[in-house]
Amino acid sequence: MPQDFPEPRDPDFSRRSLEEIEALIRISRGRALVLFASHRALEEAAAVLPDRLPWPVLAQGESPRERLVEDFRRDVHSVLLGTASFRQGIDVPGQALSLVIVDKLPFAVPDDPLVAARSEAIRRRGGNPFMEDSLPEAIIALRQALGRLIRSRRDRGLLALLDVRVRTRRYGDAVLASLPEWPLVGSLEQATEWFEGQVPGAD
Repeated sequence: MPQDFPEPRDPDFSRRSLEEIEALIRISRGRALVLFASHRALEEAAAVLPDRLPWPVLAQGESPRERLVEDFRRDVHSVLLGTASFRQGIDVPGQALSLVIVDKLPFAVPDDPLVAARSEAIRRRGGNPFMEDSLPEAIIALRQALGRLIRSRRDRGLLALLDVRVRTRRYGDAVLASLPEWPLVGSLEQATEWFEGQVPGAD
């Protein structure tokens, strides 16, 4: 979790997040699943990362999902870019997946009809749609992303969340409390030290 980083609505977030994603992938030497909150962010990354990185970059939409996952498993240093659907159903145990990057907290789109209906029902009974629905659902989605990383007792890896709202907003404590009690790192230097000490082949 980077400490000095713009919030998602900041105009500079897209550029900074791509720089951070590239730097993190270099630290892990590939072996990364990057999950984006929007297709636009996915497309921006897919347009630039293949030219910046020395490892294969696979992107959602380029091939059928099953083929992408199989190619990702086959090349231990490859990188897989995806959106919400890639938070589930991907089983890549071992060194082929050592880093999961989440660009933003996975809140549902507010104008989605189902989300809007749930929110309206909560409001009608005097509740708080964000605290009772949006936040719990985002926490579940984040835990699903984390579940891609640790598939066996021997697996080791790093979850990188680029959304500083977990530090700057009051609800951030609830998000952090929902995650396993792993060490927190707040800089690329600390991430490098962690990988060098935990994941074979990261140096």
